[in-house]
Amino acid sequence: MRDSSGRKRATLRRAVLAAIGTTVLVAAAATGVVLPASAAAPPTPAGWSQVFLDDFDGPAGSGVDITDWQYTTGTSYPGGPANFGTGEIETMTADPANVSLDGAGHLRITPRRDSAGRWTSGRVETRRGDFQPPAGGTLRTEARIQMPNVTGPAAKGYWPAFWMLGTPYRGNWWNWPGIGEIDIMENVQGLNTVWATVHCGTSPGGPCNETSGIGGQRVCPGATCQAGFHTYAVEWDRSTAVEQMRFYVDGLNFHTVRADQVDATTWTNATNHGYFIILNVAMGGGFPDAFGGGPDAGTEPGHAMVVDYVSVLRSTGGTTPPTTPPATPPTTPPAGHRDAYAAIQAESFDGQSGTATETSTDTGGGRNLAALGNGDWALFRGVDFGSAPATQFRGRVASGAAGGVSGLVEIRLDSRTSPPVGSFSVANTGGWQTWRTVPANITAVTGTHDVYLTFTSGQPADFVNVNWFDFGH
Repeated sequence: MRDSSGRKRATLRRAVLAAIGTTVLVAAAATGVVLPASAAAPPTPAGWSQVFLDDFDGPAGSGVDITDWQYTTGTSYPGGPANFGTGEIETMTADPANVSLDGAGHLRITPRRDSAGRWTSGRVETRRGDFQPPAGGTLRTEARIQMPNVTGPAAKGYWPAFWMLGTPYRGNWWNWPGIGEIDIMENVQGLNTVWATVHCGTSPGGPCNETSGIGGQRVCPGATCQAGFHTYAVEWDRSTAVEQMRFYVDGLNFHTVRADQVDATTWTNATNHGYFIILNVAMGGGFPDAFGGGPDAGTEPGHAMVVDYVSVLRSTGGTTPPTTPPATPPTTPPAGHRDAYAAIQAESFDGQSGTATETSTDTGGGRNLAALGNGDWALFRGVDFGSAPATQFRGRVASGAAGGVSGLVEIRLDSRTSPPVGSFSVANTGGWQTWRTVPANITAVTGTHDVYLTFTSGQPADFVNVNWFDFGH
C-alpha cells in the first residue's frame, strides 16, 4: 500500500463472473457463498500450526488488544515520509470513533469527517514483526473482511487495506520498497475489486515496476467486496523449488509472485526478515488518484472496514531447499522444461496476472484457468520446440461470455510485449465448462522459449477459460 513517491498506478479490472465454483483451500470459505456476519476463525488444518490469531472479541467501543496491536497515529511515522508516503490526507487516531470493537466479534476501522472537512481514520499494526515462513515451509496470513459498504461517488477516496511490511522498515522509514511489502487486500473507490501486490527493489521503476509493484486483481466472488465478508489470504511458500507468494480471495488463487521474476538480490533483500501486519483505511492518495481521486464533498464518511479475524498459520513443509547451487550441472531437465508437443496444463503456469483457477469438468478433470479477460496473462517457462519448426497451436477453451463479448488468445515468446506468433478468437462456446479445442496457425518456432498466453479484448468482461494447450508441426 505504501510508497515513497505518493503514486501508485493501477488498471481497472473488468467485471467478472458472478460466482465461480471452486474447491476451498486452507481456511477459506466456499467460493460464491456469503459467509455469516460473524464467524469464528477456521480450525487449524492438519500439518499447520497457529502462530497468531485475533478474532476481536470484546465489549463494544473498546480498543484493540495492545498486547498484540499498536496504534499508528498522525499523518506519518516520526521522521518518515509525509502522509505515509502515499499522499493520503487523513489523520490516523486511536479514538474509538475511528478504531474499536463492535461487541459482536469484529474490529471496525471507520473514516470520519469533521465540520471543517478534515478526515480522521485508523491504522493498527501487529507488535510482532517476525512473521515469515520457516525454511522449507509456508506462512499463511489471512483475514475475513467486509470492505466499507459504500460505492459510487459516495466512495470516492476510500482506500481500505490488509497488508504486511518488512520489519526493517520500523525505525528507518526510508528504505521502502527494498525491504518488501505484501499487499494482501487493497481496494479503492468502492469498486468490486481486490488488488494484491508485492513491492520490492528500487523506486521508481526497478525490477519490481515501482511504484506499481508486481500486482494482480479480480472481483470478489459471489457477493461484492462491499456487500459481504470475504477471506483474503497470502501463502508465502518456501517449500517449492522456486519460492513464491500466492494470493487468494475466498480460496481462489488469483495472483502469484515467484522469486525468479526478479533478480536474486532483490528477492533476498525483500524476504530475508520478518514482517508485521497492518489494517487501515486511508482516504485519498496515489492509488485513489489513479481512479478519479478524492475524497470530495460527495464522499460519505462513516463507512467502516469490518474485520472478523486475523490469522497466521505456519507449516513446516517438506525438505529445506538448498541454499547454494549444485556443484555439478543437473542431469535432468531444469525446472520449467516442457515439451511443446504434449499437453501443457494451463494451471501449471510459472507466473501470471489476473487469472484464477477452478475445478474443471472437462475430460480428464483437473483444474483450468478461469475468468480471463483483457490484460490478463500466464507464463510457461522452458517450452522445448526442438529443431523441426512448430507451425500450429491448439488451445482447449470454454466461454460463457455474454452476447457480443469476445477476445483473443495470443501466443508470445520470451516477453509479454513481444509480437504474437499466433492468436485465435473466442466467444461464447455454450458455457464456462463447455469445452472446445481451437486450432491456430503460428509463425514457425524452433528451440526453447518461455511462452506467454496473453488475453486481449475490446470489452471489459471476462471472455474465456483455458484448460490446456499444445503445439504441432
